Amino acid sequence: MAFQLSPGVNVSEIDLTTVVPSVATTIGGLTGAFTWGPANEITIINNEVQLAERFGKPNANTYETFFTAANFLSYGSDLRVVRSVGANAKNATANSSFTTVLIENNTDYEQNHSSNTATSFHAKWAGALGNSIKVSITDSLSNTTLYSAWAYSGEFDSIPATSTWASDRSSANDEMHIIVLDVTGLLSGTAGTILEKFAFVSKASDAKNPDGSSNYYVDVINSRSKYLWWGGHYKANWGTSSAGAVTYTNMAAANTATLSGGIDVTPTAGNINTSSDKFANPDAVDVSLIMAGPTTGTTIPNYLIALAESRKDCVVFVSPPKSDVVYAAAGAEVTNILTTVNQNTGYTPSSYAVMDTGWKYQFDKYNDVYRWVPLNGDIAGLCVRTDNERDPWFSPAGLNRGVIKNVVKLAWNPTKAERDTLYKVGVNPVVTFPGEGTILYGDKTLTNKPSTFDRINVRRLFIVLEKSIAKAARSSLFEFNDEFTRASFINLVEPFLRDVQGRRGIYDFRVVCDTTNNTAEIIDQNQFVGDIYIKPARSINFIQLNFVAVRTGVAFEEIVGKF
Repeated sequence: MAFQLSPGVNVSEIDLTTVVPSVATTIGGLTGAFTWGPANEITIINNEVQLAERFGKPNANTYETFFTAANFLSYGSDLRVVRSVGANAKNATANSSFTTVLIENNTDYEQNHSSNTATSFHAKWAGALGNSIKVSITDSLSNTTLYSAWAYSGEFDSIPATSTWASDRSSANDEMHIIVLDVTGLLSGTAGTILEKFAFVSKASDAKNPDGSSNYYVDVINSRSKYLWWGGHYKANWGTSSAGAVTYTNMAAANTATLSGGIDVTPTAGNINTSSDKFANPDAVDVSLIMAGPTTGTTIPNYLIALAESRKDCVVFVSPPKSDVVYAAAGAEVTNILTTVNQNTGYTPSSYAVMDTGWKYQFDKYNDVYRWVPLNGDIAGLCVRTDNERDPWFSPAGLNRGVIKNVVKLAWNPTKAERDTLYKVGVNPVVTFPGEGTILYGDKTLTNKPSTFDRINVRRLFIVLEKSIAKAARSSLFEFNDEFTRASFINLVEPFLRDVQGRRGIYDFRVVCDTTNNTAEIIDQNQFVGDIYIKPARSINFIQLNFVAVRTGVAFEEIVGKF
């Protein structure tokens, strides 16, 4: 503490209550193609209803990604989604003479498209869904009869005129109504549905509501509409301040337009990988379980595996390409998958990756058809279920925690011999057992060498330990490397590890942080070393049951342990 310069009493608080924090282990991440929604930014989704509202219902080009996300959400409620779009995707516009543009997300709009001068509205997000949007805008039209003739006048309480805000500043004619409709029903399910109404919004750039919020129609559209961006004013003096006693120009007639020019472009593997970079920074984005979704080759899985290897705090879940199992010749599945995981030409071996054996057939309620969907969303979901029911260091496989939901049938149900072949190379079988369901029947990581980290539960155990203890250790930064700091570190870590041990995560542990590993040389280099030794708990993969028949007159004590 600081020295006092004159007599007095100084009171201070010293907080030595630092603890090892809990870390999230159930946060999913997925990048892929969707029909709607912001592109190249992370959006938090909590359930399937929200997924469909935010990113659009699935179609023939997006269902594989959509249902990978939806399947994950059937086990958990915390998914980070990044929509990826092709380079030539476009937002629909209300002005057919205006060149369509790609507006990826809020940031892109603010930085690159918020000062447009064309008379227009843009669809909020890229894609053909925007072509179903109709927007109609009117003011008082200087004539009550003309306003009454507006097709949507009955949807509003009265004719727009002059707001209190404008009249208090000697301005006039600032109010307008805006209505947004779904022409074809692609967005709402019913053609002609009113999507949004904005009543009595103002042409004045400084207009405020009584609660202090902006009533300027540009701000209202950009902040509140789920379907539109503002693209330009209809009249020259719209958007000026009401402080100048402005009489805002009225329109000669209501302006109604159906948006057009919206284009869907399926993202390439390169587009998806670039979008996946949003997950790259562990300090900025907390994600635990990354799904590869549908893949046709090694590009996306290997990119995500490299990303996980760099972060070292998450696991990537991959399935074989669709062609390996869904459209494969009977009996060729094992050979196809072995080629896919070949360590020289296939998926990159890693203890931060988990691979399953296939795809499942499930019902698409949005289109009334059945679809083939990769299983990696479900396998990541099983980890969420395991976290919720037990802890991350429990195996997500088996009859207790490994039952997969919503399966009509598997594309391929591997036999015992086929499972044996694939399990040796780190591929986890998914099997349907009559009367027991469809089960994840393995818990290996995709590493290509025997290791403690060749099991999902061990890899996830160490992610939890490393992430939690590393966060707690930050409290030691810039302190002195002396006996007090080292003892504080030990007292911080050991109770946490005892708790994990009590919850069956580890068999034993030891923490070393003293002069044996913090030597004078280490101290002089401004470093601090804590060595943490862990004996991780192991899941049972093999059970041997010996049934021994003995004669009636033989005592069990004579034979137990002899076989």
